[in-house]
Amino acid sequence: MGAQGKTSNSSSSLRVKVYRLNDEGNWDDQGTGHVRIDYLEGTEDLGLIVVDEEEDDFLLKHSVSSNDIYTRQEDTIISWKDPEAEAELALSFQEAPGCCYIWDQICEIQRNLHFSSLGDLEVGPRPAMEDLEATSSLLSNDESLRTVNSELRDLPSISLSSLPLILKTVMECGIMDQMRVGELILKDQDFFSKLVDLFRMCEDLENMDGLYMIFRLVKGIFLLNNPQIFDRIFAEEYILDIIGSLEYDPEVPQVQRHRSFLKEHVVFKEAIPIKDSSVLSKIHQTYRIGYLKDVILPRVLDDAVLASLNSMIHANNAIVISLLKDDVSFIQEIFARMRLTSTSVESKRDLVLFLHEFCSLSKSLQQVQQLRLFRDLAAEGLFDIITDVLQSQDKKLVSAGTEILILFLNQDPNLLRSYVIQQEGNSLLGLLVHGIVTDIGEDMHCQFLEVIRILVDSYTTSGSQRDTIVEIFYETHLPQLVDVIASACPPQNTSQSIAKSSATITLTKPEILSNICELLCFCVIHHPYRTRCSFLVNNAIEKVLCLTRRREKFLVVAAIRFMRTIVSYKDEHLLRHIVKNNLLKPIIEAFIENGDRYNMLHSGVLELLEYIRKENVKVLVLYVVDSFWDQLPEFQHLGTVQALKVKYEQLLENPENKNATVTVDPRRKTEDRALEKEEEDYFNEDSDEEDSIAHSSHVRNQNVRSKLPNGTKDHPSSRSGSVGLVDYDDDDDDDYNPPSKKSEASAEDEDGVAFSRIKRKSTTSPDCKDEKPELAKKPKMDLRVNDAKAAIFAASSTCSDSNTDTRQSSGEDCPSAPVNNSSSAGVVNG
Repeated sequence: MGAQGKTSNSSSSLRVKVYRLNDEGNWDDQGTGHVRIDYLEGTEDLGLIVVDEEEDDFLLKHSVSSNDIYTRQEDTIISWKDPEAEAELALSFQEAPGCCYIWDQICEIQRNLHFSSLGDLEVGPRPAMEDLEATSSLLSNDESLRTVNSELRDLPSISLSSLPLILKTVMECGIMDQMRVGELILKDQDFFSKLVDLFRMCEDLENMDGLYMIFRLVKGIFLLNNPQIFDRIFAEEYILDIIGSLEYDPEVPQVQRHRSFLKEHVVFKEAIPIKDSSVLSKIHQTYRIGYLKDVILPRVLDDAVLASLNSMIHANNAIVISLLKDDVSFIQEIFARMRLTSTSVESKRDLVLFLHEFCSLSKSLQQVQQLRLFRDLAAEGLFDIITDVLQSQDKKLVSAGTEILILFLNQDPNLLRSYVIQQEGNSLLGLLVHGIVTDIGEDMHCQFLEVIRILVDSYTTSGSQRDTIVEIFYETHLPQLVDVIASACPPQNTSQSIAKSSATITLTKPEILSNICELLCFCVIHHPYRTRCSFLVNNAIEKVLCLTRRREKFLVVAAIRFMRTIVSYKDEHLLRHIVKNNLLKPIIEAFIENGDRYNMLHSGVLELLEYIRKENVKVLVLYVVDSFWDQLPEFQHLGTVQALKVKYEQLLENPENKNATVTVDPRRKTEDRALEKEEEDYFNEDSDEEDSIAHSSHVRNQNVRSKLPNGTKDHPSSRSGSVGLVDYDDDDDDDYNPPSKKSEASAEDEDGVAFSRIKRKSTTSPDCKDEKPELAKKPKMDLRVNDAKAAIFAASSTCSDSNTDTRQSSGEDCPSAPVNNSSSAGVVNG
């Protein structure tokens, strides 16, 4: 039975399919058979012969050529162009070892042909003939694992005299022989014990030739890549002597001292005693495997051997963690020692580092087991320990604490979220925010940033837990991050409201400011409603744009990227806030100051303008061209700037676009559904107040207020036959128009119409009198305009009544043009 099994394995290793390339460029299957190398009938040439496995006919007869016509593709295909048959042929092997074997034989025959042509008769066909006989025996005999070398049938007993023969057997075996050699080594139970004894004898006698041969032999045994051999090599009784044999590398002039390093310098430190001897044995073995792989033989081992050793390390880690996590008393003792006040600072430090390594190695466990372990650690009070660790001055401990948090967040973020919500004072979240803005060193602020991003990520959590953690962050900590940016920027040309909060410039690492800006962009994308209210209340956009005054260009680019993120979300309230407060001014000024230098700043601003044009953000198109066109003469040759001007003229020429509206990206609908329910209710409730505010502004000199059911107001018209597109009440009182660039009356009318959609109530013109609206109304359009106006009033007044009044009274608004009394007529005439 065993012989039959071996025969089948032998046949399958040289089982091939023969393919021929037809005229249409497709490979035709010529049949399946077994390949061998033999003398072609009637000639003395060696060639490839494929015999059909069913009919015993020849599928292929090919004389091996000395020309370089053969190609090996991947691991199982040999192809060539046959000059005699004038066709391209290919052999597809069932197994990779068979392909490798035939390929080696072809290369050997080609070398012999070249030597024969040079007159080297000693290297004639004899090696090829020996290979031929071995191939025949491989196919015909029952001993399938019989190799080219008859010496591989048995290994001689290890001794100094037999060492050269064993070394030759191990080092010169081919791919198909490696398994057989490994079996022979494992068959001899005393192989490694005898090898170790021989090494000790040669070392005592200072027999360097013998030591060099043992080094090469051990290296060759490693390259056999046999897991069972690795288990024996790394056994406790052999490993140190095996490492000692690798100290005598003939290519290194000095003898290495690996054993003395492992015995004298490597200290196994136990943060808490481990009583299980099997766990200790696996820990020591894992370290020695890593030392041999990374220090002793890094240049010798191939990828396959490295993969096997890494698998052993991974398996050992899984065994160690599995045994420790099942030991309940061991886990409880760790946390009990951490809570004891009598425990020294050094011992607590070792325990924290042990927990860090313990959690890191838990990745070797299965997903379910890892999650169960993390839940057990959280129940024991791990997060309390991490909270204390983050307050430490030891950078290594702080780094270990943040890495533990990241491991927990990657496995189950809700574990940490639940702790932050239940914690009084939210000290852990406050420490994380403090870590972002503090230069602890080694770029650890990036780790804190990653922790906070995962905590507030709206895509990884839902329900009340998400709402609570996001509310805590936005109400308590986000304003602090924005103030850090404002306080780190020079206060030149800033508004009074910002200058008050950033009177003193703090020295903050530029990379920290860039990370804060990145986090704000993340917040805009994931929590648009929260950021809208927070930004309007805290003047966040103005403060972030202070980065344009920094010397570091990458911070200026970060500010531009922040503005680009806000614009891309097309929030109507924020866009009108940008126009009202002239917030693109610092970006345009930075662009002009940069000049014609082609860099990230230049590209970032052009991309922002291109986005505004392509997405047809009408409010910003009109605002940018009217406010900054005269400042961009040296850039008007750029295609992006020219296209923006064309878009501006199209908006003015098209009557439907004169009432500039902010379009909402339909792709936001899906994301908006995932936003907080409380936030939507908050803004829905404000809309009622907004309607009343807008309504009172239209009739504040009248005692009677009336509304139609559709939301429009019934105002008498002073002219008959005049029908307006939209009812714009209180033109004199509410109008906000950028400086007019037109001289003709018609152009002025168009400007008034274009910016009638972005009116603002100005407290700096108290003497303006109300005028009765003279235009008839279209109910649907009127409702849209009034709601939009009311929304921006509510977004500014409801979230920050006092803040908005401060900005208006301090002159923060961009300069307003004189009231254009002809705007109503422009609407009618348009």
